[in-house]
Amino acid sequence: MHGVPWSLLSWIVIEARQDSVSARLEWSTSDLLNIFPFSHHVELTASIQPDGLTLKTTLVAGSENSVPVSFGFHPYLRIPELSRANWQLELPAMRKLLLDSRGIPTGDEEPFGGFNARLNENSFDDGFALMHERTSFTVAGATRRISVDLLEGYRYTQVFAPKDKDYIALEPMTAPTSALTSGRELRLVGPGERFRAVFRIRIDAAQ
Repeated sequence: MHGVPWSLLSWIVIEARQDSVSARLEWSTSDLLNIFPFSHHVELTASIQPDGLTLKTTLVAGSENSVPVSFGFHPYLRIPELSRANWQLELPAMRKLLLDSRGIPTGDEEPFGGFNARLNENSFDDGFALMHERTSFTVAGATRRISVDLLEGYRYTQVFAPKDKDYIALEPMTAPTSALTSGRELRLVGPGERFRAVFRIRIDAAQ
């Protein structure tokens, strides 16, 4: 979707249990290093609970190089029993990233006071810097409330809710868009060190 052919991503299951599965991706082949020239491996664990799904990503740098951290996820959510206009969206106060004409962050930000209302005709395609690393975003309606809880490692998010589509994406991000090019807010994992990021998609009864 964003430049790496799926055929090159050889995930290997390293543990499978009744309520979780863990897989490992070795970023060490020449094909992958030609795309992103930093040797490392990634372990991804998906755990299912009665109220939702937790995804834990651990990046381990190779022994000879540091690795820049810039990845994210695209959880697309919808409430099929209810029209999009009647979904209740709740976003926390954050810092909105200002963009240039290409849609790339300029490095400037402006206050965003949060959002807590029905979507109606509102649309979003915006990047934000979080005020707190542990934070939640929710969409609710009918009989359910769906939350994306950022628990560790994520400092940014993208909110994507086009007004002509019946879905919303609440996207955890470790760095702002184009951080690998700009270097802005780009964290490095030292040789042999590890970085962990965790988020959860939680479903509760609507209040």
